[in-house]
Amino acid sequence: MVGGPLSIKSIKLIKSGRRRRPPAAGSERRARAASDHGTEERAGHYISPFHDIPLKVDSEEENGIPTKRARNDEYEQMNVFNMVVEVPRWTNAKMEIATKEPLNPIKQDVKDGKLRYVANIFPHKGYIWNYGALPQTWEDPHRKDKSTDCCGDNDPIDVCEIGSKVLSRGEVVHVKILGVLALIDQGETDWKLIAINVNDPEASKFHDIEDVKKYKPGYLEATLNWFRFYKIPEGKPENQFAFNGEFKNKAFALEIIKSTHECWKALLMDKCDGGAINCTNVQVCDSPFHCSQEEARSLVESVSFSLNKGSNEEDQVWHFLGQ
Repeated sequence: MVGGPLSIKSIKLIKSGRRRRPPAAGSERRARAASDHGTEERAGHYISPFHDIPLKVDSEEENGIPTKRARNDEYEQMNVFNMVVEVPRWTNAKMEIATKEPLNPIKQDVKDGKLRYVANIFPHKGYIWNYGALPQTWEDPHRKDKSTDCCGDNDPIDVCEIGSKVLSRGEVVHVKILGVLALIDQGETDWKLIAINVNDPEASKFHDIEDVKKYKPGYLEATLNWFRFYKIPEGKPENQFAFNGEFKNKAFALEIIKSTHECWKALLMDKCDGGAINCTNVQVCDSPFHCSQEEARSLVESVSFSLNKGSNEEDQVWHFLGQ
């Protein structure tokens, strides 16, 4: 984390051309962002979900008040992270943090002028987990990963949250990391973390990737197949994986997170080539890309929104893949 903790009760994000505020009630719907100005509360301020929400969760307190945790030992082991939810489970719209836009709103991806949706490939409806990203991480496209021999995909590291609750787009939830899958997408490393919401009723059962195999049999196999086949309806080939598709354990995953966080810090301090990545932020005060809250508001208000009201038929279509 850069700087000290600052609690932000609500985050205003942009979705499909509209500003929205995620629910503020409950500790898991609050974001804690880094600042050098001590601890205070601010509501309704614009921040970047990419740069301004801290990677790690404060294990001691929130808003200066000790918090009750389901498993305090997980926090002591430094295994609880903030996850920004981009896509709720069972939905199809390909929503993502817009890394190249000021303050990086969550928006639906567009290709050839059309909004993008993930296809339904039997028996899976849309995304089969709550899908999102860890803030303050970056997979550097100029840095070759030693374990995969491929460079990063130029995005924050992705998270598949496997808990029982369908989360909301824009929520910031506390998750503990269980393992990671190394997808190789067009020659780039695209890590997929496996995690569970710490407030999930079954979270206490899960400590490492083996627990997913034990308590949710078939879920990892379904995850592997989902990532292998999801681009086939677009006419693209199957995706490939490092380690022959083996899910690596928590210890391995935590090292990957550490590495991508270091890459993000270099990015925010202008110590590497970020290309078209927009690093504007309001909380990382020693970053050359830091801006004031007034400047952030002006940036958002200067954007022209166009709301696409067209219906999507693809999320009602099912694809059946032959052998």
